[in-house]
Amino acid sequence: MSSIIQLLPDHVANQIAAGEVVQRPASVVKELLENAVDAKATDIKLIIKDAGKSLVQVIDNGVGMTVTDARLCFARHATSKIRQAEDLFSLGTKGFRGEALASIAAIAHMEMKTKQDQDELGTHIIIEGSKFISQEVAVLPKGTSFAVKNLFFNIPARRNFLKSDTVEFRHVMDEFQRVALAHPNIHFSFYHNGSEMYNLPAAGYRQRIVGIMSGKTNEKLVPVNEETDIISIQGFVCKPEFAKKNRGEQFFFVNDRFIKSSYLHHAVMSAYDGLLKDGSQPSYFLYLQVPPNTIDINIHPTKTEIKFDDEQALYAILRASIKHSLGQFNVAPVLDFDRDANLDTPYHYKDVEAEIPTIQVDGTFNPFTDDKTNQHYSKAASGSSGYSSSSSSSSSSSSSSGSSYSGSSYSGYSKRVEPTASWESLYVGLDVENPESIESSPFTFENEEVTSSLFDDEEVEQATQKTYQIHKKYIVSPIKSGMIIVDQQRAHQRILYEQFLLNMTVNQAASQQLLFPLDLFYSASEMKLIEELKPSLETTGFVFDESKTDHIVISGIPVNITESEVSQVIEQLLSDLQDGIPANSYSQNDTIAKSMAKSLAVKTGSYLTEKEQDNLVNGLFACKDPNISPFQKPTFITMRVEDIDKKFAL
Repeated sequence: MSSIIQLLPDHVANQIAAGEVVQRPASVVKELLENAVDAKATDIKLIIKDAGKSLVQVIDNGVGMTVTDARLCFARHATSKIRQAEDLFSLGTKGFRGEALASIAAIAHMEMKTKQDQDELGTHIIIEGSKFISQEVAVLPKGTSFAVKNLFFNIPARRNFLKSDTVEFRHVMDEFQRVALAHPNIHFSFYHNGSEMYNLPAAGYRQRIVGIMSGKTNEKLVPVNEETDIISIQGFVCKPEFAKKNRGEQFFFVNDRFIKSSYLHHAVMSAYDGLLKDGSQPSYFLYLQVPPNTIDINIHPTKTEIKFDDEQALYAILRASIKHSLGQFNVAPVLDFDRDANLDTPYHYKDVEAEIPTIQVDGTFNPFTDDKTNQHYSKAASGSSGYSSSSSSSSSSSSSSGSSYSGSSYSGYSKRVEPTASWESLYVGLDVENPESIESSPFTFENEEVTSSLFDDEEVEQATQKTYQIHKKYIVSPIKSGMIIVDQQRAHQRILYEQFLLNMTVNQAASQQLLFPLDLFYSASEMKLIEELKPSLETTGFVFDESKTDHIVISGIPVNITESEVSQVIEQLLSDLQDGIPANSYSQNDTIAKSMAKSLAVKTGSYLTEKEQDNLVNGLFACKDPNISPFQKPTFITMRVEDIDKKFAL
């Protein structure tokens, strides 16, 4: 019997390996950019066409390769990064497996140009599907250039599984941002279909973050710095008021390598405990430096997940450092129960000298004299009439000496009491002894006689029956057969969804013009998505004045949206369309209507007045499909009287 186990040909083995390494154009971008960084390049240029499906080219000014290395780099498991197995536990480079270039060359048309600084001529190699087409010398600048064309040309099934250009471009953008953020000391530039997307000169961490995200990011950042024996933390977290709905701006870098860690993310979220709204995600850019022998990065094909030796210690240090930074920069509230706010000096009194009060003393006052003399002084000081001329002269002499009295007690300030008018004049003409002689009030009062009711008592009781809100979540309304319980959030979502869909498909929605246009800043990938959504958003009532590279200007909004809700609506829309915009217009309108209904619907926990409850119930049953929400969840349930009776049956 013949053997049934055989060695696979190299081109088949390379295609199988490519399934792990190359999943989409973004995978090629990641491998080539990391190779350029390992080549000690100071200037890296990324050029793509059709979101990387037609061309991915990376040009660097690194050390380059010799003729032998240029040919050998396409062999499987050939690498310059490690020499023995122990090197896997002390890695200081990006790639190390030696299968990236071989896998890419197996599924694409690949062209490489490389030259070292000391050489006069470089090497030019062309490979198509793992087959060497040509290798020749050429006059080239220092560095290396890789051009990958027609990705998955020999695997049509894999090519058909690629998403739209918008989705693939977003993945390419993510990989470029991760590498560029990890190495701010390198100049990066990025071009897509001939248009410049990024031009990032070498700078510090803060400048690189601002250059990639947007111009308004600088005011959102709170620095984080912590040095310990087991970890060094640098970077920035964003203020809680700038939290977003999605997790697009969350970056962990360990030894200049982007990673994903739900455990460390939980540490960041716990540091923000009590500062974020429900469903909000903070943005952060954190750079961790740990000894290479304390981590294992060889546990995932894409090397985005690593294993730490002491995760609990890293969790505690990261949480404490972020919490300290938020409190240090007055972002987090600080409670000090021993401090008395009444003792704080007002700002306008801080530099003012205290004035010494002046005290006037009456040297003629004698507390041991009899009461009549003191009363004499008191009445003389108050200016009362009915005293002799000698008393008046005594009073004038006393006042000339600067003394004054109020009653029988001494006062240090001069005070003149004016004589009041005679109160007896108020009662002139009244016969006090005969109170009945006082004329009665000329006012007359209407007779409050209760008339008969227009309706019977039973009808009045039914007319005053209203809806009731339970736990700020459900609305109960009586019906003939029993009662209905309405979920207020789902019901409002159904109402808004049908309104938006009607405006987008049938009617042109009305728009309210803003007195001051809104400037909203977004990243490059988000701006590209907004540009594609503009026509559909305009049918809902949005009016766009202009769009620039990093922000949009909105001069009009739909009538049922407030100015403060615009940013929330667009962020929710970008979050819902992360996986791409639907191809046909109906699906696109449906997605936008659902996203806007989710953002603007009244939330669970919101108090509704009786009128709002009635409008919500009436609006729900005026919909075409009131039974379910736009997300296929029931909006209300019905309880019959018979069902309630069964609950009370013994």
